[in-house]
Amino acid sequence: MQTYGVNELRKMFLDFFESKEHLIHKSYSLVPHNDKSLLLINSGMAPLKPYFTGQEIPPKRRMATCQKCIRTGDIENVGKTARHGTFFEMLGNFSFGDYFKREAIHWSWEFLTEVVGLDPNRLYPSVYVDDDEAFEIWNKEIGIPAKRIFKFGKEDNFWEHGSGPCGPCSEIYYDRGEKYGCGRPDCTVGCECDRYMEVWNNVFTQFDNDGHGNYSELEQKNIDTGMGLERLASVVQDVDSIFDIDTMKALRDHVCRLAGVIYKQDEKSDISIRVITDHIRSVTFMISDGIMPSNEGRGYVLRRLLRRACRHGRILGIDGKFLSGLCETVIGGSKDGYPELEEKRDFILNVISKEEDQFNKTIDQGLGILAEMEGEMKEKGETVLSGDHAFKLYDTYGFPLDLTKEILEEKGISVDEEGFQKAMQVQRETARAARGVTNYMGADVTVYESIDPSVTSIFVGYETLIHTSKVTVLTTESEITDALTEGVEGTIFVEETPFYATSGGQNADHGVITSEDGSFVFQVKDVKKLLGGKIAHIGTTVKGMVRTGENVVLKVDEENRRLSGRNHSATHLLQKALRTVLGTHVEQAGSYVDAARLRFDFTHFSALTPEEIKEVEEIVNRAIADALPVKVENLPIEEAKKTGAQALFGEKYGDIVRVVSMGEFSKEFCGGTHVDNTASIGSFKIISESGVAAGVRRIEALTSQGLMNYYANLEQILHETAKALKTTPEHLEEKIGHLQSENKELRSEVESLKSKLAKDAMGDVTDQAEVLDGISVITAKVEGVDMNGLRDLGDQLKEKVGEGVIVIASVADGKVSLMATATDGAVKKGAHAGNLIKAIAGLVGGGGGGRPNMAQAGGKNPDGVDAALAKAKETAKEQLA
Repeated sequence: MQTYGVNELRKMFLDFFESKEHLIHKSYSLVPHNDKSLLLINSGMAPLKPYFTGQEIPPKRRMATCQKCIRTGDIENVGKTARHGTFFEMLGNFSFGDYFKREAIHWSWEFLTEVVGLDPNRLYPSVYVDDDEAFEIWNKEIGIPAKRIFKFGKEDNFWEHGSGPCGPCSEIYYDRGEKYGCGRPDCTVGCECDRYMEVWNNVFTQFDNDGHGNYSELEQKNIDTGMGLERLASVVQDVDSIFDIDTMKALRDHVCRLAGVIYKQDEKSDISIRVITDHIRSVTFMISDGIMPSNEGRGYVLRRLLRRACRHGRILGIDGKFLSGLCETVIGGSKDGYPELEEKRDFILNVISKEEDQFNKTIDQGLGILAEMEGEMKEKGETVLSGDHAFKLYDTYGFPLDLTKEILEEKGISVDEEGFQKAMQVQRETARAARGVTNYMGADVTVYESIDPSVTSIFVGYETLIHTSKVTVLTTESEITDALTEGVEGTIFVEETPFYATSGGQNADHGVITSEDGSFVFQVKDVKKLLGGKIAHIGTTVKGMVRTGENVVLKVDEENRRLSGRNHSATHLLQKALRTVLGTHVEQAGSYVDAARLRFDFTHFSALTPEEIKEVEEIVNRAIADALPVKVENLPIEEAKKTGAQALFGEKYGDIVRVVSMGEFSKEFCGGTHVDNTASIGSFKIISESGVAAGVRRIEALTSQGLMNYYANLEQILHETAKALKTTPEHLEEKIGHLQSENKELRSEVESLKSKLAKDAMGDVTDQAEVLDGISVITAKVEGVDMNGLRDLGDQLKEKVGEGVIVIASVADGKVSLMATATDGAVKKGAHAGNLIKAIAGLVGGGGGGRPNMAQAGGKNPDGVDAALAKAKETAKEQLA
């Protein structure tokens, strides 16, 4: 394979895609345009978001760029390893509704093998496990044997950020050889060592996620590919890391000459060399895009990088200003691809020179201020610098905390690091509040996205609930940090954890993470699975401080886990019982399990009868009483299927699956936690059954402690009710029977009295009747009579007049009730109570209607009653005319 330099590779990539009719667009500015979700451009597709979302029409449906990018989520880690960096170049080709998988895959293979000349036998593609189309292209069209195509799940090969466009991706890995490997016999693609390096990622944006896990096909499918230029160069040049590729090595060697040191002879010096090499690249490009040093936003990032580089120059023993000279090397190595560096050379050098001068002055000022602080502490007999003072040195004079500690340690003085972190947190919260709202695709700025992909977690919680492990990463709500202090909300990542993360319908464990001596306590409120096998423990530090790299003790809340396990095991018994009672068409459609309750959704097309619910309960409780042993096995998937184990409908499983058996009663694929014996569940009770969607029913149920709490609550209600009725629970039914009889008698008496009162209130109105062809028309007004009372009055009047039309109005509590009734003889001659009510209801601000012989209405305007009754008489006459 021929070796190519960084500038050659950049040109080769852009020329290749220009030959494929792509518009070659020069790199966009590092300053985002109309995108409040980003502080700085951090990926090749970031400037193209409007084209992907449809907010803007692209200049051409095929584009390719080499985009300069900066990621600042792990500045503190830059230098500590050869993997981390803040500045990188991202090669990318994009299709906005033009070509799709076939062309993207063919062209990536063509470029890597025919243009760059990588050995095809050392390239390994990966595809999303369900993306048969991509697999077929790699296998049948490119000719890659199936055994060399790796199928990975959602976490590795499916690109999505919440709701919106998403899709599978296909990556290409290059085998760099055994010298870069971990030495393990099972080392292969996906291993965390440096042997198999991902060099290309094709993202196939073909679905729309509604935010609830429902996917639909996009009308316009897009291609978003990315390849780190520095990473590709390290492969082509066969060097250890990005710090060894040609352009960065030239810069690194310049740093070494200035410092009079040799790279890879002293780890402490190497850290400083890498920091300066990386940071001077970042600041050079940032200034060329008009970013100026300041104390906020992206200007603060620039100032921080500059000052960090300056400080590491002092650590290496470099005298005087040196950054502007290094900037010349950056420009010389990158001006072929970015001519603006040469065009703005004088401006860039001037800004860096002035900022370096200012820092050299402020660092001397800072040393003076620190000396004054030391003097005040000595007078007071203090030996700990306050967190506020330490933060002032950091924020005002650019003193990183470790520099302040280093200076003071020589004098036997320590620093209140917790106070420093609290002051830092206040600043971060203020900055976050000023950032604006993240929009679509802005999820890539979350702190978790900035964690080194090599960080992963192993779940050991099947075997133990207490485990000691090493802290690998700490984050606050907004960024990666080296420590979490008291009162701070954040996330802890460790190498191995007994905490179960929310998955498979089972809610996460609760518990605490402590230091081995108990000086630190972190309350775990939630546990989540993240990309790359990371397990995030989310919560609050309630005592002390924890630092990255420390060993901690992880303690799962045993009672919470036990209760969750009982409910989870009960869902297995429930599913088997439902299939037994209702039929084998029953499939799990969702579930939720926590310590208090369980919820189980299943396919069925009608509500369960009381008899069916009772039978299901009896089957589950019989399985519990039978004390069935629960056995867990990890089996090859084909072998597991042969055992008859129930799989979750539509779920995709790996080659090895976990099978949970409960005697011979139930056998399912499951990754959750369970009881050792069904007897531990205690008892089972369905408390509700309902429909949640077409053909999907939901059962909510309780077991063990949750059921005991349920019954205890019912018992309390029973006793309180009995007390209110002045009896005991055992005599409550008898007492209620007596009360119902008494109530019936009283209601009858009340209705009789109300009828008499209403009659008395109305008086004798028959003498006011107008008779038309033998039909009496009567209208009357009463006070405080309800609709039942009006109907009774109407019946009484009909008995008196023989044949007639009667309309009565009542006003009570500011509301009007109207009732009209007509005898059979009146109806035969044209009377219609329903039409009559419709004609007059509007006058009292209401509406109503009814049958020919009976109608009623309500209204809100008592002032209209007289007019309504007058209109009623007029309408009745018209009907009888």
